[in-house]
Amino acid sequence: QVQLVESGGGLVQAGGSLRLSCAASGRSLSRCPMGWFRRAPGKEREFVAAISWSGDFTTYTESVKGRFTLSRDHAKNTVYLQMNILKPEDTAVYYCAAKEVGTSSRITYSNSWAYDYWGLGTQVTVSS
Repeated sequence: QVQLVESGGGLVQAGGSLRLSCAASGRSLSRCPMGWFRRAPGKEREFVAAISWSGDFTTYTESVKGRFTLSRDHAKNTVYLQMNILKPEDTAVYYCAAKEVGTSSRITYSNSWAYDYWGLGTQVTVSS
């Protein structure tokens, strides 16, 4: 069983930065594609970013391209979402997700149904 724990959320002013971490326990995620999703108040959960299990390939939703960077550290069994130039519309609960071993080191997944494990989320609030 895999447990995912997000951290790094908080309150930040528009234009500021935060780095979210997702630490996994239970087993190595070195062969697992990972993703971040978010749910804003009154809205459905949406895809934010995904990374292949190799770490060489990433995908971002259009609204965060150029501002967010997803990376992973296999040795620490952790993925990081660096969020820069934050905007009030980035306010949401951010969730980390992991997929069971991927079939390819190149593939990223943007659909929530593709993921098998989820964290409980971390709140990000961006004030204007």
